[in-house]
Amino acid sequence: MVYLTRKEHFNAAHRLHNANWSEEKNTAVFGRCANKNWHGHNYDVYVTVKGEPDPDTGFIMNAKELSSLIQREIVHRFDHMNLNMDTPFFQDIQPSTENFVKVMWSLLEPHIKGCRLHSIRLQETENIYCEYFGE
Repeated sequence: MVYLTRKEHFNAAHRLHNANWSEEKNTAVFGRCANKNWHGHNYDVYVTVKGEPDPDTGFIMNAKELSSLIQREIVHRFDHMNLNMDTPFFQDIQPSTENFVKVMWSLLEPHIKGCRLHSIRLQETENIYCEYFGE
């Protein structure tokens, strides 16, 4: 089994906030991420596919096609957006890194052909990232 990873970059804002909680509890649980004026991240997303190289091309998947797919399904959809307000995906769930990576999986997985989506790693900050394997 061979693994191929493509990295893309985008920026987005969000707020972690539970409307059923007081502002004090939101601040205690989410800290500065509960800021009512939002905050942003410079996200890096790493998409890994797995499979056996095609005997004619040597590719698991054409990396340029993988980049185009990530651009279309993730970057163009979320870049410079407010995740809470500008997308339908976070109307009923927190726009946490953990939930965001699962949304990304649901958007990308149906379009992967000739190989399998192995993982998506979403780097939120220099020190925080989340990885999802579709489980």
